[in-house]
Amino acid sequence: MGFFALGINHTTAPVALREKVAFVPERLDEALRHAQSLGLTDDIVIVSTCNRTELYSITDSPDDLTEWLAHSHGISSDELVDHLYRHGEEDAFIHLMRVASGIDSMVLGEPQILGQVKTALQYARDAGTVTPKLARIFEQVFNAAKKVRTETAIGAQAVSLGFAVLQLARQVFSDLSATTVLLVAAGEMNALVGRHLAEHGVGKILICNRSPDRANMLANELKVHLPVEVVPFEQLESALPRADIVSSSTGSIHTVITMDMVKRALKARRHRPMLMVDLAVPRDIEPSIAELDDVYLYTVDNLQGVIEGNLAQRRQAAVEAEVMVSQLAAQYMQVNRAQQAGPVIAHYRKQMDELRLQELQRAKQLVAQGVALDEVLDRLSQAVMAKLLHRPSQLIKEAATDADSERLTWIIKGLGADHDGQNE
Repeated sequence: MGFFALGINHTTAPVALREKVAFVPERLDEALRHAQSLGLTDDIVIVSTCNRTELYSITDSPDDLTEWLAHSHGISSDELVDHLYRHGEEDAFIHLMRVASGIDSMVLGEPQILGQVKTALQYARDAGTVTPKLARIFEQVFNAAKKVRTETAIGAQAVSLGFAVLQLARQVFSDLSATTVLLVAAGEMNALVGRHLAEHGVGKILICNRSPDRANMLANELKVHLPVEVVPFEQLESALPRADIVSSSTGSIHTVITMDMVKRALKARRHRPMLMVDLAVPRDIEPSIAELDDVYLYTVDNLQGVIEGNLAQRRQAAVEAEVMVSQLAAQYMQVNRAQQAGPVIAHYRKQMDELRLQELQRAKQLVAQGVALDEVLDRLSQAVMAKLLHRPSQLIKEAATDADSERLTWIIKGLGADHDGQNE
């Protein structure tokens, strides 16, 4: 029974297939228990996201798990097998580390995947499909992922527009919790910006959108994190003075935020700084606003340049991360193998102790019969030595008979019995 990983991801399978084999959270408990009930494995964790579906298991039946993955989604294994990757033991360990560290993600270094892997482990724990051995592997992986993300720059730079806006906000404002954000438009791009800012502690979000329904939908999503207010689009100018951060992404062919509007807003704000981000093409915010002393204006081109530079830094950091993952995997596997040897060592010690007690009992009987103590001790030592040397001597003879010089050298060195003339 070994540690095994199999699955598909964004690099091996098209989205249509990834959708077919994805597990929705509501089905995970049932799926985990079903795989276990079939006797395929006692240990299984399923990681299922929009970009990957993977099974991690301690099993001797990876082929059966592949069949189960296909059939549990009503597809043939032939449809799946060409897109499937399978890793065993150290390779599986390295793969899981790469996944948890963000090295294997579509967006290199993205931080969400570590949380998704931790959630997957918790689902499996709740379903009762994780023994201490598999749990220990995952904990080692989490420690490694934390080390990789702490000691390399793989996740340090913004590589999405939403994250880039968040980093700009942190540079301009020392305390995000005291800031108010104004989202002008509630489309997908601003929704992403809003999610990043909401999750990282801004004080309040205002949503100004032409469609109240779309604004309310986004507001309902974000208000679990912080206060959210929907502002009618015609009240955009009156909302500007309240905003420390403005992110605009409308589909308008004309600018929606003018120089005069911002000048009046700054006056009302007593010239407290404003961060303005124009994600729209054509632009929403009049470019000349960048000339105002108290405004930091960035366009989508500015952010894209930052993101491209950051991606290059992440790729460079990924090389360091790959080396670190390989080293950590080798270390952890060495420790795991040593732990696996523990029961074997204990069993061997027990056998040797039984041998010792047998010979000791014979020696006591000889003493009771009146045999001289020196003779008893000599017989005892020879008997123990003969039994201890019996199996090693057999192994040496077998290797010599088979002309297996490599095995012979290994055995002799392992016994500490090597000598200058051993190969003559």
